[in-house]
Amino acid sequence: MKVTFEQLVIPPGRQLLMKDISWQMYEDLLENLGEKRGSRINYSQGTLEIMVPLPEHEDDKVMIADFVKAILEERDIEFRSLGSTTFKSQRMNQGLEADDCFYIENEAVVRGQKRIDLSIDPPPDLAIEIDITARTRFNNYEALGVGELWRFDGTSLEINVLQNSVYIQCEESPHFPEFSVKTIIPEYLEQSKIEGRNKTMKAFRAWIREQI
Repeated sequence: MKVTFEQLVIPPGRQLLMKDISWQMYEDLLENLGEKRGSRINYSQGTLEIMVPLPEHEDDKVMIADFVKAILEERDIEFRSLGSTTFKSQRMNQGLEADDCFYIENEAVVRGQKRIDLSIDPPPDLAIEIDITARTRFNNYEALGVGELWRFDGTSLEINVLQNSVYIQCEESPHFPEFSVKTIIPEYLEQSKIEGRNKTMKAFRAWIREQI
């Protein structure tokens, strides 16, 4: 008896790993499930990962992305946020969906494009992953050449910078060297859970202006 992907039930906060999945099976799954789904799908060298996030996961993702947007806006830097857009390369046999991602220095290259083709277009400059229930694997991010990857485990923010095709943990973000984002973002994130989003964002923007 053949089991279809539609029959799989994955509880929120859990992930499913499947091995020996061909590229065509991965492509078929993306097409069948479509973009309006509650799960995130990553693929690397024949291994497929399906993850269903928790509400806590989504809250942290949105707030951290909003902090990044606030910094970029206050510094008047153009950017493009593509959320959990699927990025894939058949040549590299890799595909990923970040919790959120940003084009910053390469924003002008992809500005206005409805489809991004990694065979000719650059990958995102910054990706964000919330690792509350599962730890992000590096291999597909490294293979696709995403320059900077943030991982938040519910408490601390880890900054990883791609150097010679390998991620190196850093204390500062190359995109925001003048801001201590590794410490300040978790602090304001925790504040938002007590005082609310709007009040926290106003305080965060005020802090940015003080640094500038």
